[in-house]
Amino acid sequence: MSKQKRTAALATVAALAGSAVLMAAPAARAEVVDVNYACKTPIGDKSAVSPIDIKGVKSGSGYKVTMSWQKGVSSSPVELGKGAMSPSATIKLGGADSGTMNVTGPANQEAIPANTPIKINDLTGTYTPKKTGKVTFTAGILTIKALGTTTTCTPANSPGPSLSLDVTAAGGGADSGPQSGSGSGDELPQTGPEDSAIALGTLGGTVLLAGAAGALWLTRRGQTARR
Repeated sequence: MSKQKRTAALATVAALAGSAVLMAAPAARAEVVDVNYACKTPIGDKSAVSPIDIKGVKSGSGYKVTMSWQKGVSSSPVELGKGAMSPSATIKLGGADSGTMNVTGPANQEAIPANTPIKINDLTGTYTPKKTGKVTFTAGILTIKALGTTTTCTPANSPGPSLSLDVTAAGGGADSGPQSGSGSGDELPQTGPEDSAIALGTLGGTVLLAGAAGALWLTRRGQTARR
């Protein structure tokens, strides 16, 4: 086998190995982030910390985004009857996109006792990519309307993103804006099965390369023996 053919074969195997790693890489990363809400209420300022989870599921040309609170925030000095509290929130976009998106949800389905943390139902909204690339989703302002009053809760601890998605804009919009980088708070850690998938992809690439090298060595040795 000529040197050019051997080089071409190794390049092909390397490309296949690279493809295996790319296929194993996760398209979405998510983590639960603690958000310290500073709330302006009709009876004064209050604060509460709640872990926030944001998930994105492909839906048509966009994504259905769901924002979840694991703990209640703020409280009311009087009982809030069934259906008396209506929540909404914004999610900040970063990375390849910018601005905010809105999420809304149903009113409380059960009465909320006085002076107890208000449990927020899951809020949902639709995100349609305007740019192609990695987009991050970070908890924004929470608004609670109840009994003719409005409470506004703003994250006071500059939380990091709860979700990162690799998206493609309709029509293939060009990637723009900064990409998330490690140490910036925009890059979410890879955990669990995703790490294993990437490791297996890398291992598979290594085995392919090793197998190709062995085949080339045996072929060349056979040619030498025949001479």
